[in-house]
Amino acid sequence: MSAAYDTLSETEWERVNRVWSLLDEGEVDRARIELGELLKQRPGHPDLKIVDAAVSLDEGEPRHALKVLDGAERSADPSLFFHLRAVAEFELAQFERAREDAQRALAIHTDLAEAHDLLSRACEHLGDRKAAAEHAEEARAIDPESYPPPLEVSDQEFDALVQESLRELPAEIRRHLEEWPVVVETLPTREILTAEDPPISPDVLGLFVGQDLMKRGSADLPSVPGAIYLFRRNLLRVCADREELKREVRITVQHEVGHLLGLDEDDLERWGLA
Repeated sequence: MSAAYDTLSETEWERVNRVWSLLDEGEVDRARIELGELLKQRPGHPDLKIVDAAVSLDEGEPRHALKVLDGAERSADPSLFFHLRAVAEFELAQFERAREDAQRALAIHTDLAEAHDLLSRACEHLGDRKAAAEHAEEARAIDPESYPPPLEVSDQEFDALVQESLRELPAEIRRHLEEWPVVVETLPTREILTAEDPPISPDVLGLFVGQDLMKRGSADLPSVPGAIYLFRRNLLRVCADREELKREVRITVQHEVGHLLGLDEDDLERWGLA
C-alpha cells in the first residue's frame, strides 16, 4: 500500500471529526475549507475521499460525490462508503443502484438507520411498497427521533390544504393558473427528475414545469404543456403536524408560482420562499 493510504494520524482524525461537526452544524463552506487543507496534505486518501463525498452531497453535488468516492472502498468504514454512494445515486435518480449500495451498507452495518431510511425511499420510487415500509420501520426502531413516522393525512384533507393555499393567491395570479394546473402526485417520476441536468433531487417538494411568463411571447400558444406539481409523500415526510403541513404546502405553492412568474431562486429567497 502506498504512503498516501497510510492510516491518518490522531491529529488528522481530530481534524476530520471537526469537518463532520461543521457539517452537522450546517457550516458547509467552512467544512469545505477545513477539508481542503487536509486534502493538500493527504491527496487521494480514502478516508478523506469519504468526507469529501459527504461535503459534496451537502453542497448539492452528487456527481462529484460519486467521482471522489472512486477508490474510497478502502476507507476505515466501508459501510459509510456504500451508504454515501447510495445517497449520491439516489440524488441522481439511479434508484436501482442506490438500493443495491444501501443493501451493501446494511450487510456490513445492520443498524445503520440512515441506510434503512434511504433504502426505504429508493424502494418507494421503485414501487416496492412492502420493502419500503419494512426499512422505514427499521430506521424508526433504531433512531425514532431522526426517523419519525410520516404524517398521516387523507387525500381529501391534503387536497383541501392545496386549494386553500391557491385561494390565498391574488386573483391575477389565479387567472394564470387556469393554463397551468396544480397537480398533486405521490412522488416525482424518474422522467420528471431527469428532465434537467443535473437531475432534480427525488426529495423535491414541488416543481414548476413549463415556460415561465417572463419568457413567453405574445405568439406562444396558451396550450403549451406545463403544470405546478406538489409531491404529497415528500411533503408529508418533512412535516411533524398538520399546522406545519399547511404552512409547507402554502410555501411550496407560492414558491412554484414564483417560478411561473419568472422569479429565480435568489428572488424567492428574498421573499422567504426558497
